[in-house]
Amino acid sequence: MKEKFKRIFKHHLVCSIAKRPENATTYDKYNALALTVRDLLVEKWIATDEVYSKSRKKEVFYLSLEYLMGRVLGNALLNLDIMDIADEALKELGCKIVNIREEEVDEGLGNGGLGRLAACFLDSLATLEIPAIGYGIRYDYGIFKQVIEDGYQVEQPDNWLKWGNPWEVCRTSCCKNIKFYGHTESRDPSKPYKKVWIETVDVRAVPYDTPIPGYKTNNINTLRLWSAQSVDGFNLNLFNQGDYINANLESALSENITKVLYPNDNNYQGKELRLKQQYFLVSATLQDIIESQLERGHDLNKLDTYAAIQLNDTHPALAIPELMRILIDDYDFEWSRAWEICEKTFSYTNHTLMSEALEKWSVPLLEHLLPRVLEIIYDINYFFMRKLANHCPGDNEILSRMSLIEEGTPKMVRMAYMAVYGSHKVNGVAELHTELLKNGLFNDFYRFSPERFVNVTNGITPRRWLLKSNPLLAELISEKIDKNWPKNLEMISKLTEYAKDKKFMQRFRDIKQQNKENLANYIMENNDIKVDPNSIFDVQIKRLHEYKRQLLNILHVIALYIDLKDDPNAPFVPRTIIFGAKAAPGYHLAKLIIKFINSVAEVINNDIEIQDKLKIVFLDNYRVSLAEKIIPAADVSEQISLAGTEASGTGNMKLALNGALTIGTLDGANIEIKDAVGEENIYIFGLNVNEVDELRARGYNPWEFINKNYHLKRIMDLLDKNFFNVAEPELFKPIIDTLHNDYYMLAADFEDYYSKQQQLAQDFLDKDKWAKMSLENVAKIGYFSSDRSIKDYASKIWNAKPLTVKG
Repeated sequence: MKEKFKRIFKHHLVCSIAKRPENATTYDKYNALALTVRDLLVEKWIATDEVYSKSRKKEVFYLSLEYLMGRVLGNALLNLDIMDIADEALKELGCKIVNIREEEVDEGLGNGGLGRLAACFLDSLATLEIPAIGYGIRYDYGIFKQVIEDGYQVEQPDNWLKWGNPWEVCRTSCCKNIKFYGHTESRDPSKPYKKVWIETVDVRAVPYDTPIPGYKTNNINTLRLWSAQSVDGFNLNLFNQGDYINANLESALSENITKVLYPNDNNYQGKELRLKQQYFLVSATLQDIIESQLERGHDLNKLDTYAAIQLNDTHPALAIPELMRILIDDYDFEWSRAWEICEKTFSYTNHTLMSEALEKWSVPLLEHLLPRVLEIIYDINYFFMRKLANHCPGDNEILSRMSLIEEGTPKMVRMAYMAVYGSHKVNGVAELHTELLKNGLFNDFYRFSPERFVNVTNGITPRRWLLKSNPLLAELISEKIDKNWPKNLEMISKLTEYAKDKKFMQRFRDIKQQNKENLANYIMENNDIKVDPNSIFDVQIKRLHEYKRQLLNILHVIALYIDLKDDPNAPFVPRTIIFGAKAAPGYHLAKLIIKFINSVAEVINNDIEIQDKLKIVFLDNYRVSLAEKIIPAADVSEQISLAGTEASGTGNMKLALNGALTIGTLDGANIEIKDAVGEENIYIFGLNVNEVDELRARGYNPWEFINKNYHLKRIMDLLDKNFFNVAEPELFKPIIDTLHNDYYMLAADFEDYYSKQQQLAQDFLDKDKWAKMSLENVAKIGYFSSDRSIKDYASKIWNAKPLTVKG
């Protein structure tokens, strides 16, 4: 195998990259290596497609606006079980695989936990040999590349496709036309629900396929990403007339659809572009699914027998009216039968309790952009209201609450309600989250059809988040347990047997220390900040949002700084606080919090009186490949959202799997993690959901808590006096105003948070106790594997079975 690998690599270096080995750059070698690995995938990929096509087993179609895939190469080498072969082969050719792998850029297809979960699920689907295709958008520039300038977030284009993508294959024969604008006509009086959508502006959806290998299996699933292109393209006549701008205008307007993830929607044009994106994805995908079913000889009347379509959050909810449109307008289905098929085929995962969970589109915008789709939405709502009226005679209030159309100026379409009503199953992503959906956000729908609602707690792939990102710990586990643990994460529970083995525990501690030293070197190289690898590495890495309470974290840091200034000689456990977060471009307060964190860091990091006991690091452009450096080095995992606001979280699982101890609230999956690792191995603080509700009902006044807390009073005084922004008075006034209102109850939770942080610091001084707590977290987190999550989806929702591809 090694000689074959070397032969393919040399072939691609010369024949695909057109370079002699002695003249090739490291990036040339990366491309040759990627093509080499892809060659090894292709035969299995083709065989998988052939097996799936001939089978009559159900296939899963996963629709997500985000896929935070990270780097592909290392994951593919591990899943193919050829990492060592590749390493040895390249060494013999005079190359270092570590240097080559660093040339790969992260795929810019996601923003946060939603996209990373989708990527974990694709890995698990392939590993579990469940036939599946992931559908998404091939964004030219992803979310954005974050640069920190003078403490501020600056967004730059993430040009991840600048030099192409060696992993993808363009399937030009599978392009789809997507309709926008225009109007509809009825042409058959005998079919009142069938319409013709005419005089449209069409855009071509071009599919790019990426192979998704399972771990040590022959099954290679597919991620299909759609790219927008103009149907007519370049206008040569206008160009020859000298109208160079308009000659390219149609092409530019079409291609804008897939330029960036989540275009700023603070204006009408941004809203229209977001809606275009969502419809572009679902229309191309539904056309593709239907055509593939027909090519396999499947009867569309039995679509739900062969296809399970999973909506990953509310963004793809337009898939429901779009499937109705296709079945009725293109294939002459009667309304009732089409709706029955839709309900049985779709399922919906809700991912958030925030207002964006109830994504809404204005009726005028839909009428202008997607007139046929709006007609179908109105028809769906008519039949729903009729059914609901029969169920609750005379209760007009519940009709108003549950209607898919929200009355107002303008009228709005409630897309989350569409997703719930049009799906046979609706799931939350943690036990608490699901209960809050049933008893809060979707309570009316739950009472109307409780059988729809199930829980599937999120999970993470151990291949990416331990085997790949923490090879030293993975090697130790393989030596002591079994090399098959990456396919059965719950096997690592056996690690607890080694808690009293001094040699094992010393090696366990040494691995963490080595990972911390590696991260300290990275911080020095990239941020020019010297941090102490013997200090507590206290990590909060997640999307910047008020409910995630990065602000609470930095307020605690200021409290620690106050303690040091009050008594520089008092005992203090050195601590390095590490942030990684992107704020949405239009989310001004979140961006100001990033500036605030960096302003506090500038003061504290440069205060020589505290003797480097406290350091703050903000690592810019947080992404998967950076997370793989941070997570293995973390001592503490900050999971501090206000109870009842985080759906699940997956960063909590990744960090615990790598031995970080969680400090967190009783929110999301923290509750289940506490139950798994034991209360003695986690630091829980703050109000629970019921206490939050009770306090809000009484009339929450943050000053009742601020005035009673020494640190909070001092912090507010420093902010009022512009201590961290002397050169820019009033800069942080919006943050001060936020604390005065304090919707996310930072003041109410602060005292308990500070107290638990003090306890945590004292525990850290006892190296044996800390290591044992860390080991307990690693060993008992096996339940939170995405393999278990996918098994739950397959049994509770999809009724999907494995289909083995033989070698």
